Amino acid sequence: MKFPDHFLWGASSSAFQIEGAWNEDGKGMTVADFNSFKKSDIQADSKTASDFYHHYKEDIAMMKELGLQVYRFSIAWARIIPDGDGEINEKGIAFYNDVIDELLKNGIQPFITLYHFDLPYALVEKYNGWESRKCADAFERYASVCFERFGDRVKLWQVHNEQNLMMRVDERMNLNEPDPHKKEQIRAQMDYHMFIAHAKAVNACHSIIEGGQIGCAVSSTVTYPLTNAPEDVWSAIQNNRFKTDYCLDMHAYGEYPGYYMAYLKEHDLVPQTCEGDDELLKSAKMDFIALNYYRTLTARYLPADEEHPKGTKVEGMNEVDYDMYGYWKIEKNTNLKASEYGAQIDPVGFRIVLNDYWNRYRLPLIVTENGLGTADELTEDGKIHDDYRIDYLQQHITAIGQAIEDGVDMMGYCPWSVMDLLSSHQGFRKRYGLIYINRTDMDLKDLQRIRKDSFFWYQKVIETKGESL
Repeated sequence: MKFPDHFLWGASSSAFQIEGAWNEDGKGMTVADFNSFKKSDIQADSKTASDFYHHYKEDIAMMKELGLQVYRFSIAWARIIPDGDGEINEKGIAFYNDVIDELLKNGIQPFITLYHFDLPYALVEKYNGWESRKCADAFERYASVCFERFGDRVKLWQVHNEQNLMMRVDERMNLNEPDPHKKEQIRAQMDYHMFIAHAKAVNACHSIIEGGQIGCAVSSTVTYPLTNAPEDVWSAIQNNRFKTDYCLDMHAYGEYPGYYMAYLKEHDLVPQTCEGDDELLKSAKMDFIALNYYRTLTARYLPADEEHPKGTKVEGMNEVDYDMYGYWKIEKNTNLKASEYGAQIDPVGFRIVLNDYWNRYRLPLIVTENGLGTADELTEDGKIHDDYRIDYLQQHITAIGQAIEDGVDMMGYCPWSVMDLLSSHQGFRKRYGLIYINRTDMDLKDLQRIRKDSFFWYQKVIETKGESL
């Protein structure tokens, strides 16, 4: 299998999970910092993370050795504008200028995500974050600052990482409303304001950066029906729609799809809008779609009743893969193996979603997250033998090659993650990296960077443009 010459081989990370230096050189606190500090007594937090802030030259040198052609990373909004909408922090600008220049010096194209779960906490205190339109306005200004300061060298951009998934996790949205219906109203309003922010950023990118390309980054959803019963088949379709497809439709077409607007109206969740929003949302034309893929789901129909009306979420639900009466219930797929953290491994599902998104939107696709999180063990001779990760990546890269043969226009592949980083829920116990960071949750040790077996394997894949698979 050989991939096209234009295909970009890369890897990914995000600011709060890798940088550390959470309050150095003027950076403000973020929602991600705030949430990580609540668990500081039991697991790693964002104060040091992988300490990329102080190791970026060493780390980028290893990226060059790996052969990366593109590096997808995020900028911390609160490092650029510490309080979200106030003064620009020139030291933050200088840091990202240094990172960008170092990447380019090493022949690596920077690919920047503007927002990866780390809203400046000051905006929560001022506006309750995305509930306010002022947050969308602040984001437009922040995005424009980034385009103006970095756009001469950075041509590839993403707006929000996984808006569709982020919106389902109360902690990431700092959503603390106790009343269930009021909470869903706030969630819908936050979602809408993020769509407005996305549209403003897309238009600003095209206006400010000559040759700039920008797109969304979604958490992809592939759902199989538990049985071939028609109601189960429809439930699987609905799970895809409510968790991802509605978001992609809004980004691509500038309006909610009919089924989703009907749901919002039925449950008194229609967000407040402003004059001119329809034109704004429709005017923002993405250049590509980025997607993050880890697993598939299986669903059956979950009937509603008098006690549980249609559209009611199941109490005690998993926020990410929630169940909803009258729509679906998530079930285990007995045909798939799972990682130790429960993600079912399904490379065929990867091929399915790539075909689906290409056929639906006819926009080039780039994978910005895909990987296996597990507890790697350092051997006595100082090595990491992660054949399980190599097997996972090999199967999923092969699925991309098959999708290309199917006719899908693929821009590139950036697995998660270039190095071990702070997992939101499992700290440093759950490792995804091609490079091992020598630390534990509670012991920083020496933060040595150690190449895993998967590092050398991926290096060969890149060198041969996939022929070594």
